[in-house]
Order: sequence, then C-alpha cells, then structure tokens
Amino acid sequence: MNAITSASAIRTVHVPLGERAYDILIGPGLIARAGAEIASRLKGRKAAVVTDENVAPLYLKALVASLDEAGIASAEVVLPAGEKTKSFEHLITVCDKVLEARVERNDYVIALGGGVIGDLSGFAAGIVRRGVHFVQVPTSLLSQVDSSVGGKTGINSRHGKNLIGVFHQPDLVLADTDVLNSLSAREFRAGYAEVAKYGLIDKPDFFAWLEANWKAVFAGGSARIEAIAASCQAKADVVVADERENGPRALLNLGHTFGHALEAATAYDSSRLVHGEGVSIGMVLAHEFSARMNLASPDDARRVERHLKEVGLPTRISDIPGDLPPAEKLMDAIAQDKKVKGGKLTFILTRGIGQSFVADDVPASEVISFLQEKHA
Repeated sequence: MNAITSASAIRTVHVPLGERAYDILIGPGLIARAGAEIASRLKGRKAAVVTDENVAPLYLKALVASLDEAGIASAEVVLPAGEKTKSFEHLITVCDKVLEARVERNDYVIALGGGVIGDLSGFAAGIVRRGVHFVQVPTSLLSQVDSSVGGKTGINSRHGKNLIGVFHQPDLVLADTDVLNSLSAREFRAGYAEVAKYGLIDKPDFFAWLEANWKAVFAGGSARIEAIAASCQAKADVVVADERENGPRALLNLGHTFGHALEAATAYDSSRLVHGEGVSIGMVLAHEFSARMNLASPDDARRVERHLKEVGLPTRISDIPGDLPPAEKLMDAIAQDKKVKGGKLTFILTRGIGQSFVADDVPASEVISFLQEKHA
C-alpha cells in the first residue's frame, strides 16, 4: 500500500476503507489550515469543536479562526482535562451541546485534544443523529500515532477502560506536529511508548531505528515527522486488514491488557500513571511473561526494558507511586478487559522483537503467579 506521500512539509497517510476512506495529514501548521482542509473534503458547514481546559487556551482560538475563514460555523465545548472525563456524564454533555448547535448529519464534530477528547468526541459523533461526520485534530503524540486513527471510540466504566463505545471512523485526521512542542516531557514520553509499540508488534527494523534515533525524534524536525508517519502507516495497515478487531488488529493491544489493569488499579489518577506509561510497563510485562512461558528469549525483554527506560519511561510495577491492590485485584481488571473472549484470557505475547501474536486461553494461574512475582 503506497499510502505515504510528501507534499511540502506535510506527509499524508491514506486509510483506504472504501466509502469511509480518509487521510491523515502530518506536519507543521495544520491547525491554521484546518478549515481549508475540512472544507475541501466535507460538504457540511457547521461544526461542534470539543476540547479540554488545557488545550483550549493554546489552540482553540486558532482552530475556530481557521474554520471561520473557510465559512464553517462552529460551537465550542470545553471539558475538564483528564482520563475521568471519559464518562457517561461528559458524553451526555457533548451530545447535548452538539444537538444545541444544530449539527446535522452532513456536519461534523471536531475533536481538538488528546486521546481522551478524541475517544469521547468520536463516541458522541457516532451516536448523535445515528452518526455525524468526525474530524480528529490530535494534540498529543499518543493521540497522533494511535487513538486518532482507526475509529475506536468510547468511554470508561467502573468495570474498566474503554468498555463502552462504538467503531466510528474519522473523516480526516490533522496531526499538527507544531503542537507537540507544548507537551511536557512526561506527556511526550508517554506518547512515545505507542510509537515503540509499532516496532515491537511486527517491525523490528523500525524498533532498531528508534533505538538509534529516539533523541532526534524527541528533538523534533524530520525524524519526529518520520516516526509519526511510520506509526500511522503501521496502524492504517492493520485497521484496513481488520477494522473491527476480529483478528490481527488485536495486535495493536500489545502491552495494553497489563497496562489497562494498572490504570484501573490507580483509579485513572494521572498524577500516578498515564496511559502511555501503563503501556510501557505492560509491554515489558508482556515480553517478560512470554519469556516465562518459554516463547521468547529473556534477552528480548531486557532489550525492550532497556530502551524504554533509556527514554525515561517506567518499566516496572514498582515504578508506579503509591500503593497498588494485590495481584488478585489486578486479575479482576484483566478479566473485565475487552480482549477477553468467551471468558478465556487473551494476551498479546511475543516470540521476539517484532514477532507478536494473539495468545488465546492463557492460563489464569500462570498470570496470577507472574503478577505476584512482579508485584512483590
């Protein structure tokens, strides 16, 4: 699939899903061009822009000005920042505001923010009027390389993360790389965990490139754009092959079953653990558990941990500040995870760097024993 093309400083990744095909634009200055890009692709001329209290002061004015210039009327919905915003309460708020703005089925919801805003806004776009158009303007590295692509939307439940939602593909993704300069070092590192994930799934050469070039990716410029484009292309390929996660798309959850359980164990307290950090620890645990099951060499697990630790990410359960519930409680969260099928535990395990696979019916006794050992 020859989907990555270059036009000036902008890279384009095309996601060919038939009538629901869309482009991911990656590069600087895209928020200022958002109105023109949207107007050239979509017929509607009305939008509800959903963002949060952290992002709004930085980019909302510029985005609305761009929409105005393109003749697109917009209403603004500003929500609290943080993982706890992915709730029924805030979903209802967004749906009400979208309807108040008289957004019709040919119009759109625009998500301006990170993964939380994208997931929540996409869910609202998927259910209001039985589905309106949806545009992602991701403002974190994590959302640019992962959550903004692929159409998985949703909110959290007291039973676990992302358990309530719909598949609703965006019509356009505008990944403005300039906005990444405003991220804290912690936020950028958390997003980088998802970049590394693509190499660990099935692209060992990309993981090796990241080991050699991660400092340039962190510094910005062409290496950063290249890493984001490669990540989006990797996800686009998987989404096209398995849009609704009936098979190989599950590989994108490498590290997530452990990571989501750890997030639930901290009650989604971002001061203790954010999603990308949970994924980082989860990917190390997945490689270590694979080695424990004699599927992969312990050297691979050590290599993964070494790289993630080098960039400043947590790699151990003990790296999470504060007390955590016992291993048995972590197992409760794993048992509620949406990767469970027919009550059987499903994990993404590995036979080596870039050799991940879906493991069905993983023995719960082995997982509990492993967690007890790592939680000690």
